[in-house]
Amino acid sequence: MLLVATSTAWAQEFIARPEVPGHPVPTAEFPEPRSGWLEYVDVGVLAAALVLASYLGLVRRSRRGLFALAVFSLVWFGFWREGCVCAVGSLQNVTLAAFDATYAVSWPILAFFVLPLVFTLFFGRTFCAAVCPLGAVQELVAVRPVKVPIWLEHALGLFAYVYLGLAVVFAATGTAFVICEYDPFVGFFRLSGSVNMLVLGGAFLLVGVFVGRPYCRYFCPYGVVLRWLSRLSKWHVRIPPEECIRCGLCADACPYGAIREPTVDQPLAERRRGRRRLALLLGLVPVLVAAGAWLGGYLGPPLAQMDPTVRLAERVQEEQAGRVEGTTDASDAFYESGRRVDDLYQAAIERGALFATAGRWLGLWIGLVVGVKLVHLSVRRRRDEYLPDRASCVSCGRCFWYCPGEQARRGLIQSAE
Repeated sequence: MLLVATSTAWAQEFIARPEVPGHPVPTAEFPEPRSGWLEYVDVGVLAAALVLASYLGLVRRSRRGLFALAVFSLVWFGFWREGCVCAVGSLQNVTLAAFDATYAVSWPILAFFVLPLVFTLFFGRTFCAAVCPLGAVQELVAVRPVKVPIWLEHALGLFAYVYLGLAVVFAATGTAFVICEYDPFVGFFRLSGSVNMLVLGGAFLLVGVFVGRPYCRYFCPYGVVLRWLSRLSKWHVRIPPEECIRCGLCADACPYGAIREPTVDQPLAERRRGRRRLALLLGLVPVLVAAGAWLGGYLGPPLAQMDPTVRLAERVQEEQAGRVEGTTDASDAFYESGRRVDDLYQAAIERGALFATAGRWLGLWIGLVVGVKLVHLSVRRRRDEYLPDRASCVSCGRCFWYCPGEQARRGLIQSAE
């Protein structure tokens, strides 16, 4: 809960947002796809890139092909399309449309949202492998990645779920599209942007040299949805072309901690302790959910601080009480609009109540995520060979590129048989 409140307060100060009631923020702040036939081109390129990425990863098993496609996607969807519309940000458009009947999602945005999900359900995260420009730019800078301890990997991975919850809350309430506003790489794609965002993007790229894809692994909210669907994927990349020889080179080569080692048989006593631990954690899940919902009620005020109406009402109240000197552009616009102060206060109260409810749902979500994560970590799965974790594997192809079996299949080394 403290993490959510702190991150919300940080976001308020990071980028100033205009606060002019009666003058909604233009839709251009969240750009729609290009008009005319270019919309069809963008969606067509996305579909073709998804098909090619799935073919290169699952059929051709070509790391070089995936790398070349990632470069193309970075150029087209990143620098040429300036990072918009992207599948990651489209999550907010779909959320707002689900909660606001007056907001319509254009079909290109819907296509950008749905197509990667469909391909992930069938072929795993091939969208992340070489189509997403955010993943592509991080893939290109991951030149000296180090292993992240598994406990830290799981702990940091919770940030993405919190971020997803915050993004849904702010989009559903019509407050902001925080994924787009705080996209760390869009400043580079557009060759412009605030100093804060350029510094943030540079920091992610610098960290990405040593920690593979930090944004994808620990922050990407769309990646959370892809993780769920990838677990259910009908097909997925396989490390060895045929039989695994358990050399472990794939695990050493993977910079994302997505390779799971073969398991060993445990003693009967240890298995019994594991079952008791699992039963305890399953019983703990509803407790965490209830506690999260209760604590989430306290998130209403900090979440509401992101809302322009609430912030304007507080400013006007301070000006009316003489606690601050002068006025702001937002308060000047309010006074000139002729609206009654009491109406503004009532609107702020209603928005505050809305965020109180949203905070409880957000707390419930976080409690559920933590509970499910604990249960997931307590479940022991039997593995006879090195296998990619379907959820965290981004299908980049590094694992089978370093696999001796794959090298022998390609004739680059001589088979031991």
